[in-house]
Amino acid sequence: MKRWVALLCLLYGSISMGDAFTISDIRIQGLQRVSAGTVFNLIPVNVGDTVDEITVRQLIRLIFKSGYFRDVRIARDENILIVSVAERPAIDSIELDGNKAIKSEALLEGLAQQGLKEGEIFKKSTLERVNLELERQYVSQGRYGATVSTESEELPRNRVAIKINIVEGKTAGIKQINLVGNKTYPQDELLDVLELKHPSLLSFYKNDDKYSREKLSGDIEKLESFYQDRGYVEFQIESTQVSITPDKQQVYITLNVDEGGKYTVADVELVGELNDVEPEAIKQLLLVSPGQTFSRARVTASEERITKALGNAGYTFASASGIPQVHDDGTVDLRFFVDANKRAYVRRISFEGNTITQDEVLRRELRQMEGGWASTSLIDFSKVRLERLGFFKEVNVETPEVPGTEDQIDVNFSVEEQPSGSISATWVLPRVPA
Repeated sequence: MKRWVALLCLLYGSISMGDAFTISDIRIQGLQRVSAGTVFNLIPVNVGDTVDEITVRQLIRLIFKSGYFRDVRIARDENILIVSVAERPAIDSIELDGNKAIKSEALLEGLAQQGLKEGEIFKKSTLERVNLELERQYVSQGRYGATVSTESEELPRNRVAIKINIVEGKTAGIKQINLVGNKTYPQDELLDVLELKHPSLLSFYKNDDKYSREKLSGDIEKLESFYQDRGYVEFQIESTQVSITPDKQQVYITLNVDEGGKYTVADVELVGELNDVEPEAIKQLLLVSPGQTFSRARVTASEERITKALGNAGYTFASASGIPQVHDDGTVDLRFFVDANKRAYVRRISFEGNTITQDEVLRRELRQMEGGWASTSLIDFSKVRLERLGFFKEVNVETPEVPGTEDQIDVNFSVEEQPSGSISATWVLPRVPA
């Protein structure tokens, strides 16, 4: 009789464990692709543990939470705990149709990051989320009329085929760009800074009147740089409004700006840890000085010069940051916070991609040596010398930090070889008698 009760529980899911009991064995039924070890890792009970109906409900929740199964049933056969599962189908294929603005490779890569790729467990919730995410991607490109629909077809052996149909629509054009709050510079001059433009005779060729969220973000940064390079330290975009026409074909863009005041550099100071590098040598690299109009571009260039100089001295992990301190009298103090960090040494230099060219040929071109200080200039010069050999289409270099250390890096060169031989012919014309 107990066996019939257990069978009915498995078939109809009517769980009635009765009194608490001690597990003598655990059996998993219904597995196809998921391993039994995965299920055992999901349930926090073992042989010898005591379970009751409350424990069983918790086990069901834990197994469902894994996302591998669409149905879970637990029953008891005497003191044997029987876990019966029905796996979710696996994704057999993904077909894209209608996408042109976004390449299929990029879309499939994005889908894979969302958990939707061939061989993975199929979840309808994931497919619905991907549907919305794809529409958002097209909206960010200004394609407000884009629609995405998905289909899933059940296949034998618990598999599904997914088809994603995309209607991209047209990119919305810019009807008007308005700047509000600018007093120092006229709107026409500021609009020339932006990549997005009002429609013109050349717009059909340049496509500069097509809206996209990425271009707008880039234009906001350009506008900030324009002002901050001219002394307006506190300039900011207070708000951005993008309005869409009812037919979703055109947009109106409004940027509300706060220019702030124009500032002059009063003092420049170098602070931080330079180790054995002379402060005066670093100060000579600064492109800002008292009396100048503040310029974010000069500050950034100074940071890069300091970081590069320290990198050439072996301080590969050095950092430099110029922080402005604004005063009410229209002046600004600049503090360059520099941290040389520890001097880095090169543990190993390796090459990848050279199937024909021997390592010895490449190593004799290097100016950065193993065991020596890691010099940014020597590493870059080594890369240039490898490129000048003429053996490679492309040369790349990476300098990853050695795990478990604070002062060692590896220098990894990756090369792409090009055909080493070529055939040429010279045509000799017969001499014509004079």
